[in-house]
Amino acid sequence: MATRSVSASRHVAAPPERCFAVLVDPTKHPLLDASGTVQRIVGRPPTRLGLGSKFWADMRLGVPYRMHNTVVEFQEGRRIAWAHVGAARWRWQLDPQDDGTTLVTETFDWSRSDLLTRLLIERLGFPARNEAAMGESIERLARLVGEASPPAGPPDTPS
Repeated sequence: MATRSVSASRHVAAPPERCFAVLVDPTKHPLLDASGTVQRIVGRPPTRLGLGSKFWADMRLGVPYRMHNTVVEFQEGRRIAWAHVGAARWRWQLDPQDDGTTLVTETFDWSRSDLLTRLLIERLGFPARNEAAMGESIERLARLVGEASPPAGPPDTPS
């Protein structure tokens, strides 16, 4: 596998700052995760993540386990990424658009992982599973930021 990252993107009808406010709140991560693996954030997480912030999550993929995460990329209002064991990263990139929407891209990047971790990630099918869930995770973000649904069509006219 030449590329060691998978991504999904979608326009969200909200400004980047509103999307970012959800992403930097670790207690919202279980609400975002469409894969169903993030169960809850545990301990005393920071109220707002920043570069170097650490937080723990109870996870479940068949069996329960706990994952330690550290924010390793941070650009206010535009990008946040956290890494966990094996150096794999979850990254959210927010690109403001001229029409007031935000192009949201979620990426799972395991390119910095050691050889054993890369092999495990690839053999266990995580890239395909993660990619399949990312579109729904972005949909969940859109709902959390109160994205207005597009109108269904012209309004009804009285007869």
